[in-house]
Amino acid sequence: MKKTNLLTIMIGTFFISVLSNAQTKTFQKEEFKQWAQTPPMGWNSWDCYGPTVEEHEVKSNADYMAKELKKFGWEYVVVDIRWFVENDKAGGYNQTDPRYVIDQYGRYLPAVNRFPSAKDGQGFKPLADYIHKKGLKFGIHIMRGIPKKAVEDKMPIKGTKGITADQIYTTALQCEWLRDNYTILADKPGAQEYYDSIFELYAQWGVDFIKIDDLSRPYHEGEINLIRNAIDKCGRKIVLSTSPGETPISAASHVTSHANMWRMVDDVWDTWPHITHLMDVAQRWYPHIAPGTWPDCDMIPLGRISIRGERGNDRMTRLTKDEQYTLITFFNIFKSPLFFGGDLPSNDAFTLSLLTNKDVVKMHNESKDVKQLFQKDGKIAVTSKNAKDGSVYLALFNISDKDTQKVTVNLSDLGISGSAEVLNMWTGEKSKTTSKEINADLKSHSSVLYQLKSKK
Repeated sequence: MKKTNLLTIMIGTFFISVLSNAQTKTFQKEEFKQWAQTPPMGWNSWDCYGPTVEEHEVKSNADYMAKELKKFGWEYVVVDIRWFVENDKAGGYNQTDPRYVIDQYGRYLPAVNRFPSAKDGQGFKPLADYIHKKGLKFGIHIMRGIPKKAVEDKMPIKGTKGITADQIYTTALQCEWLRDNYTILADKPGAQEYYDSIFELYAQWGVDFIKIDDLSRPYHEGEINLIRNAIDKCGRKIVLSTSPGETPISAASHVTSHANMWRMVDDVWDTWPHITHLMDVAQRWYPHIAPGTWPDCDMIPLGRISIRGERGNDRMTRLTKDEQYTLITFFNIFKSPLFFGGDLPSNDAFTLSLLTNKDVVKMHNESKDVKQLFQKDGKIAVTSKNAKDGSVYLALFNISDKDTQKVTVNLSDLGISGSAEVLNMWTGEKSKTTSKEINADLKSHSSVLYQLKSKK
């Protein structure tokens, strides 16, 4: 980086610091759970733009969300991976000449050629302000660890006396698929201070959500502890998402006490095996669905994806309409965080309808006691309850390749005796059942979502 650019960045970073006169607050342990009492809902740039998203594309998706989705609870706009690289391109990482943008303390800054409003060291604050003015929230993605460049250049750690980046790192357990960073040795003096320094910066920018990659497999408990401490000290409520999966179930106690959401599987793309694998892995996580801490099904690969992405060419999702209903039904009844991966302005009417069903949104926000009744022979039944209106939700799935299967649930297993009013939540069709069971004949890869109200 040229000296003039570095000087500009240093001045701009100082300017932000001076302007930010909010008092720093230290949050109490596990207070962070109050920041996501319902599963977070938003948009993430990864599925459609990979590591190459630009500011005008982020803004166009924010504009769409504010107009079409905000009233249904969608609020987060998240810039995914490598926003600090000037010359990144889709389809591969670890190029031999990445042009990083980084400050004097080893903290990445947005690439101005992609995010023009970040000029003069302003970072993401102008973009965050744009999004906040629309009544939305702003998020970013980072990798765990400390930049290799900071280590190589022996950059000082802000908030320490003489500790430099080369004193807190190890090459062990370096991310295999993206080698921008090294692992931080959590017990080294300066390790906590480094994470404190980056979250101090993100708080100044106005970040509301952070997705941190390469934390879950293997599970980096030490760095997660540093991250939790840094967020709690930064004075801003920043929702924490750990990524990717599979998060080990053995870490359930730790992750639920440190993160708001955590990935259960690797990336979910628009192929049927990705969905069935997700449903299988999710079985072990039902007991850990709770306000403030959510097992995460990954982004929603619907609509127009891979414009400059990592899996295939620019396309509308390859999933059939039945498969799209199955995916979105499972994400909602499971109470997963919902982060749409497609380019929102490219949505067709059908895709928009999957995101704006008032009954489904109500279930996603208000339901409790989510549990799987069975998963066997290609048949799945998942249920939950709404304590506010006394209704019971039931999702039935045929995930097999058989043309049609009858999926049946006893009403007694749902806590219903006598007859029940039944609402098909996707079609709006109402009916009444007087038998002791409810069933549906489902085509291959299809599903149905019911709301039942007991009538005694």
